Amino acid sequence: MASILSFSHFILSLLLLFLTFTTNYTLAETESNIFMSSPSLEYPKTQAEKLIRALNLFPRNEVNNHAGQDYKLRTSRIVEKKFKFPFLGDSGASVEDLGHHAGYYRLLHTKDARMFYFFFESRNSKMDPVVIWLTGGPGCSSELALFYENGPFQITSNLSLAWNDFGWDKVSNLIYVDQPDEEGVSNDLYDFLQAFFKEHPQYEKNDFYITGESYAGHYIPAFAARVHQGNKNKEGLHINLKGLAIGNGLTNPEIQYTAYTDYAINMKLITQSDYNSMKKSVSLCQQAIKLCDANGGSSCVTAYMVCSNIFNKIVRISGGKNYYDIRKKCEGNLCYDFSNMEDFLSLKSVRDALGVGDIDFVSCSSTVYKAMVTDLMKNLEVGIPALLEDGIKLLVYAGEYDLICNWLGNSRWVHAMEWSGQKAFAAAPTVPFSVEGVEAGLQKGHGPLTFIKVHDAGHMVPMDQPKASLEMLRRWMNGKVPLTQEEGHLAPI
Repeated sequence: MASILSFSHFILSLLLLFLTFTTNYTLAETESNIFMSSPSLEYPKTQAEKLIRALNLFPRNEVNNHAGQDYKLRTSRIVEKKFKFPFLGDSGASVEDLGHHAGYYRLLHTKDARMFYFFFESRNSKMDPVVIWLTGGPGCSSELALFYENGPFQITSNLSLAWNDFGWDKVSNLIYVDQPDEEGVSNDLYDFLQAFFKEHPQYEKNDFYITGESYAGHYIPAFAARVHQGNKNKEGLHINLKGLAIGNGLTNPEIQYTAYTDYAINMKLITQSDYNSMKKSVSLCQQAIKLCDANGGSSCVTAYMVCSNIFNKIVRISGGKNYYDIRKKCEGNLCYDFSNMEDFLSLKSVRDALGVGDIDFVSCSSTVYKAMVTDLMKNLEVGIPALLEDGIKLLVYAGEYDLICNWLGNSRWVHAMEWSGQKAFAAAPTVPFSVEGVEAGLQKGHGPLTFIKVHDAGHMVPMDQPKASLEMLRRWMNGKVPLTQEEGHLAPI
C-alpha cells in the first residue's frame, strides 16, 4: 500500500509540473529572461545565479574553501581574534576599545567545515542584549547586512569605511554568522552559540535575540526552537532567548506564494486579466506545496518549480521592476550594486586584519541554494506557536515595496498562525509606528506577537530605513511596541 501511495504522489507531482509548463508554454520565447528554460534540476541553480547577479555579485567560487593552511583550534572549537578594519579612519579607538572580533567555528559532525562570524561589542553597553543576524539566500553571506544594512559601518565608493550612525551595535552586542552547511542548520547554530558563550562568558546572562531577513525566515524559527529545546532539556549553557525577528522573510510558502498575485494587482504590477490568467497556477502551487509538506524530497523540488512560475510571470509582466523594491528598475540584470563588498573583502590588508589567510570570500553560493531546494517550500511557521505560548516574542516586519517576500504574504501567515492569542491579535487595532513624530510604518500586536509594515522600504528595511529599523529594534527589545490601543486606527495590515 505504501508503495502505491508513493507512486501516486510521484505521478501527481509530474502532472502538476506538466500542467504548469503547459499553461506557460506560449510564453517560452521570453522565458529565458526570468530563469526558466526547462524543467531540469539545474533550474534552482539558474534561479540562484540570477538572484545573486541581480545584486551585482559575482563570486569567483561557488563555496568557500580553505587550502594550504591549517587553522589550529582550541578545545572550544573556536578561533577568534580582535581586529580593526583598515580604511576606517582614525577614531582614536584602539583594537581593544573597538571590541570587534572575527573568528571561525569548526562545525561538529563534519570533516573540517568552518563557519565564519563577526562579533561587534555594543557601542553603548556590554549589558545590552546579544543579537545574532542571519542573512538569507539561501546561501548568502551575512556580510551583505553588515556593510549595507545594520552593521557598525558602511562601504563607500572608494572602498573606505564610514561609521553607520544607525548600526544595530548601538543597542546590542551584534553577531553576524555566515551560513553553515546545508544540513542541520539549527543544530550547527546552536552548537556555535554554546561555544560562543563559553568563549565570552560575560555575555552569557544577557538577553538574546535571533534576527534576520529573507530566507532566514526559514532558519530563524528552526534555530529559535532548537535553542528553546536546549534550554528546556538543560543541554549545555542556558541561552537567555527572549525573541526572534523576521524581516521580509519566507516562512510559510503556501500562504506567501499565493499572495503574490494579490500583492501584484494591488500595486498595479499586473492587470485584472493577468490576475485571472494566473488563478490556475496559484491553485497548482497550493496543491504542490501540500504534497511537499506531506512527502518532502522530490515533491518539494516540484513545488518550488511550479510555484516559481507565479513570481517569474509577475516579474516578466512588470517590465523589469526590481523585485526587491518595485519603486526601482533593474538595470540590465542588476537590481543593486553590492560589488564593493566583494572587492573590499578581497583586499590583502582586509584579509590580514581578519586573519583569514588566502580563503576566498564567497558572497552568495548557488551550490548552497541548490542543495537546500528541498527545504525552500516547507512551512517553518509550525514551530512558532510553541515559542509564543512560552512568552518568547516574535516580531515580523516587512518593507511595503518588496515583491519577493512582500508584506501582504507575511501579514497573512502571521494572522493565520494558530495559537492562543490568534483571535486577540486579529482583533487588535492597527496603529502608527512613528519615529521622531513621523509615521514610519503601521503596526499591530498582541502579547508576544508584533507585525510592522514599514513605509518607504523594500526587501532590505535596515538599508532603506536605517533610523526607523534601529528604533524598531530598540523598542521591541525594550517591550515598547506596539503602541497603546488608544492611538490606533482601522487601516488593515
